[in-house]
Amino acid sequence: MKMWSGRFRQPLDPDFERWQRSFGFDRRLLEYELAASSAHARALKDAGVLSASELISILQGLQQIGALAAASPAFLDDNEAEDVHHFVEKKLAALIGEVGYKLHSGRSRNEQIATDLRLYVRAAIDQLQLEIAEWCGGAADRADQAGDSAMPAYTHLQRAEPVLVGHWLMAYVAMFLRDAGRLADCRKRLNICPLGSGAVAGATLPLDRKFMAETLGFDDPTSNSIDATSDRDFALEFVNTLSLLALHLSRWAEEMILFSSQEYGFIVLPEAYSTGSSAMPQKKNPDLLELVRGKAGRLVGHATALMITLKGLPLAYNKDLQETQEALFDSTGTMLSMLPLVTGFMKAVEWNHPRMEQAAQSGFTNAWAAATYLVKRGVPSRTAHERVGKAVQLCLEKNCELQDLALEELQAFDPAFESDFYGCLSLAAVLAVHDVAGGTAPGRVRQAIKSARTKIESLREEIHAHAQSDLT
Repeated sequence: MKMWSGRFRQPLDPDFERWQRSFGFDRRLLEYELAASSAHARALKDAGVLSASELISILQGLQQIGALAAASPAFLDDNEAEDVHHFVEKKLAALIGEVGYKLHSGRSRNEQIATDLRLYVRAAIDQLQLEIAEWCGGAADRADQAGDSAMPAYTHLQRAEPVLVGHWLMAYVAMFLRDAGRLADCRKRLNICPLGSGAVAGATLPLDRKFMAETLGFDDPTSNSIDATSDRDFALEFVNTLSLLALHLSRWAEEMILFSSQEYGFIVLPEAYSTGSSAMPQKKNPDLLELVRGKAGRLVGHATALMITLKGLPLAYNKDLQETQEALFDSTGTMLSMLPLVTGFMKAVEWNHPRMEQAAQSGFTNAWAAATYLVKRGVPSRTAHERVGKAVQLCLEKNCELQDLALEELQAFDPAFESDFYGCLSLAAVLAVHDVAGGTAPGRVRQAIKSARTKIESLREEIHAHAQSDLT
């Protein structure tokens, strides 16, 4: 029996009935539907709608549904259930009889799906936060292990200045920690409970909304029943945040692909995360990295699809909102499957430190340090820039580096050049001159690694705290 069939005299077109069902994908919300239904049942008991024995029967039935689903995936095979809400109602009535139909008193599927999705996204955020913490922790470890090893940093894909390998890695840690912060912000905003909102105007029974919210680990009930049943901002914000995380992963993957090429030779691809060519025996292809880069487009597409779906909807609930679920589920699954793999890659990748250091010391990556030498001797910055630029031009003509020019040649550009100039051009000196907060001087990078580890540990502690307060 349909949950809404009383008004209708004609059966649904069979093809339309199959086409409009959502149970094929919203069945993954079962554990959240059961938890929300249990909270609602307790509120019904407090409101005098259920007797104590009826409440016990319903709670035991809901628990049994969860156990049966966990024991056998085949239990979820149901060609009649419209959605997860219909499925639970059917199974509950089959298990405990007519009293099972009392559970729907005073509530609507509109508030149920809004609640289930918030619970799903909240749990997904906690999982993702753990995975982000693992990646960041692994990257921080590799940054620490790299010590004072250097590499060239690039602007416009041209060699710019030398930086520590650890400094480059910590740039991505900074990005991912921002993503973790966005997820935490999203979690705060979504953690309000729609139960008791009814279909659109609020429940028709005196349900204790505060009690239901607290039972499910929410901070408060939603403040407006119309908004509560039609709001999917939390899903859009969540998927948008995942698209940003995917974008950062894609940038990282692109650089690793470049660095693994023979032209760069900075890293050695781990065989466990690479594949070969069916035609060319010598090939080792960065398939994991390329798929990470490709899946970023998938997540950005889902974020766009959600926005377009929501942009023209009048209040309150519309069936269009069903279309937001698959984008949400796929974005979550894609990211949760990807993060452990990139963490494994980060732990396994090998660095070619000699090649990287060689590259860091050629191509005039010490030119700004050379200009800084003049600035510290009173030469105006713009003048120093010009004179070092002329020295670079001479080097290009002579096919040499700045440190290869004779002092007399340098003094022809500016008399402020002295014999101590050559010491400021060494790799160690060029790295050390960037001794500011956030800079690549070795001491600053060590501080950044230490600070990041503190943030990563705080992230883990926050997730643990959530596990203690949310539904289990």
